[in-house]
Amino acid sequence: MEDKLHQFFSENEFDFQEPHSGHLERFERKLNQPKKVNRTSWKWLSAAASVVLIFGFWLGSNHQKSQLDLADVSPKMEEVQTYFVSTIHQELKTLEKNRSLDTESIIENALEELEELEDEYKVFVKELTENGQQRKIINAMIRNYQQRLDILESTLKQIEQAKNPNILNNEVYI
Repeated sequence: MEDKLHQFFSENEFDFQEPHSGHLERFERKLNQPKKVNRTSWKWLSAAASVVLIFGFWLGSNHQKSQLDLADVSPKMEEVQTYFVSTIHQELKTLEKNRSLDTESIIENALEELEELEDEYKVFVKELTENGQQRKIINAMIRNYQQRLDILESTLKQIEQAKNPNILNNEVYI
């Protein structure tokens, strides 16, 4: 083992010289010097980033095609949409509270159906924007909301039946 170590040091050239005088003092002085931060580059970068952000917001607001929604048709339709959206949101909360291993598949099926209806609704929004406020499209949008509520209500009934198999149509079997 000692031979290998001796051989390693003899084959490789290592600098065993002492550092020049004052080396430690120069090193400590450099360590203790405050760092010079080039603040002009940061100012320039922050100014450029601000300009890019402002330009992006302006571009986005001016070139974004505004899409009409049910609420944009009339104040009455805004009321209808608010009712449906808040009711659907509340039913979804109730659905999530009832999520368990037994109800997982029922809930997932319902959520898939709701996603399909949401995609269908986006098509209606596009049609409303392109074709104007046609009664046919508005009625289809309202029916879409009603279908979502129907799905949620039937899902909650299925969950209730899964939790209490003895309760069927308000009848209790003993």
